[in-house]
Amino acid sequence: MKKKVLSTILAFTMVVTSLVGCGSAAESTTTTSTTETQTTTTSSDTTKADTTAATETAAPAAELTGIDAIIAEAEGMTMEELAKKAIEESNGKTFYGVGNSSRGKSALPVFIEYLQSIDPSYTMEFEWQQPKNNKIFEQLTSDSLKSEGTFAMTLIQDGNQIQSKMVDTDILKTFIPKEWAEANGTTADAYAGFLPLQTLNKVFMYNNQGSATFANCWDFVYEGSHPLFMGVDSEIVGKNFLMMLTEEKYATWLKEAYDKLDDTKKAYFEPTIQEMQTDASDLGLGANGAYALAWIKLWVNNYNEQTDDGPICNTLVDASAKDQSGLLVYSKLRSVEESATVSVNNINVAAYQDGYTGIGGYGYCHYLFLTKNSPLPWTACAFIAYMTCTEKGFEAWGKDMGGYSANPNVAQEIEDTFHHSQGGGDEFPAKNDRGYDWWTTTGELVLEDPAYCSEVSFTVGSWIDVLDHYAPGE
Repeated sequence: MKKKVLSTILAFTMVVTSLVGCGSAAESTTTTSTTETQTTTTSSDTTKADTTAATETAAPAAELTGIDAIIAEAEGMTMEELAKKAIEESNGKTFYGVGNSSRGKSALPVFIEYLQSIDPSYTMEFEWQQPKNNKIFEQLTSDSLKSEGTFAMTLIQDGNQIQSKMVDTDILKTFIPKEWAEANGTTADAYAGFLPLQTLNKVFMYNNQGSATFANCWDFVYEGSHPLFMGVDSEIVGKNFLMMLTEEKYATWLKEAYDKLDDTKKAYFEPTIQEMQTDASDLGLGANGAYALAWIKLWVNNYNEQTDDGPICNTLVDASAKDQSGLLVYSKLRSVEESATVSVNNINVAAYQDGYTGIGGYGYCHYLFLTKNSPLPWTACAFIAYMTCTEKGFEAWGKDMGGYSANPNVAQEIEDTFHHSQGGGDEFPAKNDRGYDWWTTTGELVLEDPAYCSEVSFTVGSWIDVLDHYAPGE
């Protein structure tokens, strides 16, 4: 019965996808990864997720109107020039921001202090909201219906929904600061993609007080393994991770890791891989798509769903959690309180271990946007530039490990200040953050691509939705 339901969903969603593709072929050919421009040493093969926005950005400012004209002008201005425009626009007013991260509330007072260093008489009140339960998309959509919105800008995650609900609908607008573009070896006109404030990583970890070993990413879906993980329905970036695994680059990583397994483990996984061949073909995946689907199926069938990464971390660092594993935000290790039974040294970061093979985790971004009806667009541009182009502006996020500035200059300044690469020293080596470049090369971090996630959400996403979930005790 379940197979029949799956076949029906696949047939329907592929028809929808093909119809959408017929109407927007130009859009589908101009979108690729947005996260791989994180530093100057990574590929800058990203493109504008929204073809219309890309066209408008490239157009002469004289042809643009409203917020688009302001953004086009702002993209040619320095940080100080933007600051003066912000002072002129928002002095004595109230700035409203909304985001998935509460740290915008910490960054705004520092930004105001910077503006006051230029004009001591400047004042601005502010309010920063952090909607729960993924309500930020509803809040921004509702606010977009006003002639002048409440929110000046947003800091937002989940590339799939940003693409389909916010950018394709023209609710959010991308602004690329001049200094940020220069630091990444490009220009605002040439850069294609959303503007990332930072990439965060969720990585595989396991308790090392037992006898279990996790030397390959397939070990996390091997017989008897039930990794702790926030459910794909409670934190959508987790579902984006699974969808990204079907992109041929990452499916190939899984195939290469599978090839290095011993014969016993290969024999365990092979029936599932063969079972997935038909689905991989139906979903239009590449040559190694069946390996991705097999890993996803086994992961969803077996992960032990948790409500938040904090409790996952608290469980894994306890000596009693022998042989347990999880996929969680790396930065959670920063807040572990050492005791007789609890220690960072009770866990291993899988990718840091000698001989580990395969995917080490996944990375997703916090992106910055102006709203299409921003009441304070110049101030929003200045604030975005301050967060992405100065160490002080990024410090609210950069003070902790596991959050990597998309500006290579700022990333280096943060490392020079906080020394995350030696954050645990010899005492707690798991806390020695090896950095974005290491994670995206040696650590094999899967990077969220909003365009790809949006493209396969009807097909692969629907396929994931009907998979059986593990229920402890059953």
